[in-house]
Amino acid sequence: MLLPSRRVARRALVCTMALALGLPSLEAQSIAPITHENYTLPNGLRVILAEDHSAQVVTVNVWYNVGARNERPGRTGFAHLFEHMMFQGSDNVKKGDHMALIKRGGGNNMNGTTAADRTNYYESLPSNRLNLGLWLEADRMRSLKITKENFENQRETVKEERRLRIDNQPYIGGFLNALTSVIDPKTCFAYAHETIGSMDDLNAATLDDVIDFHKTYYRPNNATLVVTGDFQPSEAKALIAQYFGDIPAGPTPPAVECEQPFNTGLQRKSVTDSKANLPAVHVLWRIPEYKSADWPALELLSTILGAGESSRLNQAVVREAKAAVAVQALAGVGPRRGPNVFVTLGYANQGVSPDSVEKLLTTQVQSIVSGGVNAEELAKAKNAFRASRIAGLETSMGRAEALQQATMYLGDSKAVTSNIDRFLAVTVEDIKRVAAKYLRPDNSTIVLIKPETKTP
Repeated sequence: MLLPSRRVARRALVCTMALALGLPSLEAQSIAPITHENYTLPNGLRVILAEDHSAQVVTVNVWYNVGARNERPGRTGFAHLFEHMMFQGSDNVKKGDHMALIKRGGGNNMNGTTAADRTNYYESLPSNRLNLGLWLEADRMRSLKITKENFENQRETVKEERRLRIDNQPYIGGFLNALTSVIDPKTCFAYAHETIGSMDDLNAATLDDVIDFHKTYYRPNNATLVVTGDFQPSEAKALIAQYFGDIPAGPTPPAVECEQPFNTGLQRKSVTDSKANLPAVHVLWRIPEYKSADWPALELLSTILGAGESSRLNQAVVREAKAAVAVQALAGVGPRRGPNVFVTLGYANQGVSPDSVEKLLTTQVQSIVSGGVNAEELAKAKNAFRASRIAGLETSMGRAEALQQATMYLGDSKAVTSNIDRFLAVTVEDIKRVAAKYLRPDNSTIVLIKPETKTP
């Protein structure tokens, strides 16, 4: 589910070999800064331009400051619904023509995605078609067609996507259930429900609900436009002013409220999964938002614990104890501006009780709480982290997304390159400290995914 790309894996291998041979690792090398410019249009649209002539490609990337966190009880799934609705046509673009026009212009890598904090839309094109990408994004920001027909059609598409990707897949529904169960919906509904939305909420949504949601969040004053690649800034600014400048600003969206205390007591939950063949155990802990000073140590800890064949969990639980067929550790499922979840999970081996898997998972965590990690483990985790970040900046799309992430989650586009310093500064003492601070029993939730009992 979260395997690294071959390129990232190759870089990580080079880093590990360099460490073993006493050669300088990637950790000792600096990342060249991404030169970029920020400005804001009178209607509130934030613009970031990052010029790079290494390839004749440009990327147009729009992030709307809306995701599952902006939804309310009984009306979930709207942000994800608009990921689909935004391709249903606008005043000057017929339904389905957005992607067709990009392809005819030689573009690729176009789509939209939804997360807890944002919805993004993007396309990469030959540099001489920058105008096309900007015009398309502006036209749907200005005049999206929200008709009853489009709404009903895309609601059914989203429901089918939920059936295909979640409800009819083993373990996925249980995993998402585990993630959302850690956050208290009474005090932080923003992060306590699934991004894709529930079937009941999707069925209950009305056209007026959807129109109101769009008017509130899909306006220029709630969006950031990033352009990266082979372009002239003066030309890009002129096009952006021409296409986006007269789009009216919308109302200021309501603030998101979220209070999630830590260390509120151990919780246990059991979920039956009719698609599962083996039990799965999730041990989860609440952790802070991405910009927290503790986040880098927690993310590197998750790598040491459960990323790859040499991780502690894989060595102890899969290889030595042979108690699980697979294990993993994750510091959340991506950055957030609110509380996140540290996850360890294991899929029990045939004939092994879930209690045994749970004990083995928690034993490995407690070994770090009490004894910490060694310098070699930390260096390897840092090198893997750095390699993945370097690989992510190799394309105009990767740089655009990195600029957006730095802006949203760290509040400063300049953190696109300086953020790595937070991770490289982590010490073995930091790893032990955050493990003791957050990975404690009274801050945990244990979720058991049980196969459905088959009756003869």
